[in-house]
Amino acid sequence: MDHVDRALLTQLQQDATQPYSALGRSVGLSAGAAHERVKKLRERGVIRRTVVEVDPAAVGRGVLAYVMVDSTSWMGDAADRFAALPEIQEAHVIAGSASLLVKVRTATTEQLQDVLRRIYAIDGVSGTQATIVLETFFERPISPQEP
Repeated sequence: MDHVDRALLTQLQQDATQPYSALGRSVGLSAGAAHERVKKLRERGVIRRTVVEVDPAAVGRGVLAYVMVDSTSWMGDAADRFAALPEIQEAHVIAGSASLLVKVRTATTEQLQDVLRRIYAIDGVSGTQATIVLETFFERPISPQEP
């Protein structure tokens, strides 16, 4: 991946709906060349998907919690059981005192409590520890620039 690909990624992160002509112009390429570069970035898996960022509170998901999940066994093959809970946005196998870290969004703390009950009912789960977010200062996308 060269500096042009990185610049394209930066531009797409700012506005993925811009036409290829504008995208190409911003990095010194023609529309066709920009389209071809973006296509190759998708084919290589650098661009995983294009999404619309939705305000969680505006759609009734204003409660955000990160939940540490303790287990009595390896949870690395339990992805489908956690994915079946639509309130879970992310699930990560982690090292440390817990086995998994999940990101949960609900409308109310009562709904969060219900999600915690359903997590606890998954085979192998021995406990949970939830941290409720009071305020988010910022969320940052991955920077495509050189580390």
